[in-house]
Amino acid sequence: MAKRRLDPPSADQLAAMDAEFRSETPERRGRGAAPIAQVAGEAAHLGTGETPAAKMNRLDADKLRAAEEAGLLIEEIPLDQIKTDDLVRDRTIIDQSELDELITSITINGLRLPVEVYKDGQGAYQLISGYRRMLAFTALSKTYTGGYSKIKAIVRAPRDMATSFMAMVEENEIRANLSHYERGRIAVLAARQGAFNSTDEAVAQLFVAASKAKRSKVKSFAEVFECLGDVLQFPEDLTERRGLRIAAAIRHGVEDKLRDALEGAKGIESIDNEWALLEPIIDHVEAAPKPAVKMGRPKARPLPAKGNEMQLSNGVKLTRSSDSKGYFIRISGPSVDAETLDAAMQEIAHLFEAP
Repeated sequence: MAKRRLDPPSADQLAAMDAEFRSETPERRGRGAAPIAQVAGEAAHLGTGETPAAKMNRLDADKLRAAEEAGLLIEEIPLDQIKTDDLVRDRTIIDQSELDELITSITINGLRLPVEVYKDGQGAYQLISGYRRMLAFTALSKTYTGGYSKIKAIVRAPRDMATSFMAMVEENEIRANLSHYERGRIAVLAARQGAFNSTDEAVAQLFVAASKAKRSKVKSFAEVFECLGDVLQFPEDLTERRGLRIAAAIRHGVEDKLRDALEGAKGIESIDNEWALLEPIIDHVEAAPKPAVKMGRPKARPLPAKGNEMQLSNGVKLTRSSDSKGYFIRISGPSVDAETLDAAMQEIAHLFEAP
């Protein structure tokens, strides 16, 4: 039998064979991956029916859903789908000059901060914060045909009404301080709508960052709103001192006299005209002799005192003394300020008032 001679392949033939071999052999996933790992991975994909692209899309959808639930997405919502009647607004007066400035800023720079809304369950949205921005966009939409029919908004999911009120008040406290009357008013209305169990609780929660003295003043103006809010014509212009005097007079039982004076008046054109009607009644109350009240032992925990002096743990020192005009208490220390003293005077006044 004749022997066949086998000639070695040329370099070109070897290259062609190598290319053909590579085209028929699937590439390994990852450098150094064992064939068994590749087979296991392919079996896993076949078992779940989810391709890598589908898995990526699913993870992206999960992230989007989580961001939406956390209120991290900004949407564009038509103005006519946003209502402002669910929450009573804390801002009672909108300064037109400030609103005009905001409109100009939005026209030039666009809306820098989106409003906050929540779904009302009836196909619309209710505004939480951003009332002035809504007013500005509404005005612009009437002037310009395009560009202002929708507003950027973050869709929140408030846990309850209290959260919504707190968000609204917090925004205005930071961006434009509310008046004392507006603070007291929103506390009363929030309690009436059931967001809080009482006005005191509303004040404590809505103004949690405020000092004790400031919260005491808010409570006083809340009394003014509750008793005279429907007959006062210029309540937002009340100074702090005048508002506190009205509240003290109300506590002395002259609410009816104050109401009669306001209801029977005509031609009130300013806060000074209105105050002129109230001041004589308040002066009479303040000038009346205070009935003697038998003071009992204090119920509070006694503090260490040395003679006529009392040193508190925060460094405040109280010194009791007297002169020909009567008794007085000197208060000194690093944490003493005008607001704290105002609150202390309110507490002393309540202490000496007749029960």
